[in-house]
Amino acid sequence: MLVPWIGQAQTLIKPQYGGGKGEVVEHYATDKLDNGEIVPWFPIQEVVIVAIRRFKTEEERQKYLRLKRNVIRVLPYAIYAQRRYEQLDRDLAVATSNREEKRLIKECEREIKDKITSEVKNLSVSQGKILIKLIERQTGSTSYELVKDMKGNISAFLYQGVAKLFGHNLKSTYDPQEDYEIESILREYERSRPMLNQ
Repeated sequence: MLVPWIGQAQTLIKPQYGGGKGEVVEHYATDKLDNGEIVPWFPIQEVVIVAIRRFKTEEERQKYLRLKRNVIRVLPYAIYAQRRYEQLDRDLAVATSNREEKRLIKECEREIKDKITSEVKNLSVSQGKILIKLIERQTGSTSYELVKDMKGNISAFLYQGVAKLFGHNLKSTYDPQEDYEIESILREYERSRPMLNQ
């Protein structure tokens, strides 16, 4: 991996995208390519291109707005699950005994129940389905896998059975291409609220 260094051999004009003039830069980082050529190196701002969404019918527009509301409603729970699971992973990595591991898992489970259960039980079926997908997107593991890791196979099987009664599937996975509307909503939301990604 090449590490940029600060050069000052000559001034250059920074590339300018859109209107206006490019900024003149006297000091800038450089990289040395495999062929020995030294090239300037500097970050450029992300350019996001989005199409204006046109709906064929009012019903289609309302359906999209409902989906957007539902995604925004459940996203904080998925982010919380991600952060809490990452914390549990860190805690388990330094645990010194099986007893301590079990205590950490029970503590995590209790915290999740206390924080989320009272609110999550009020979610609609469609919001619950979105939440299950978002948990997989945020953590990289399905809800079923998370329960299995914390509580074991039997508990995961029982939780899955209960979820099925309410029209959910804890094994649901998130596919950005299949769930492109949700992904689009999330990317727009994350761009407008960058602190969520930290």
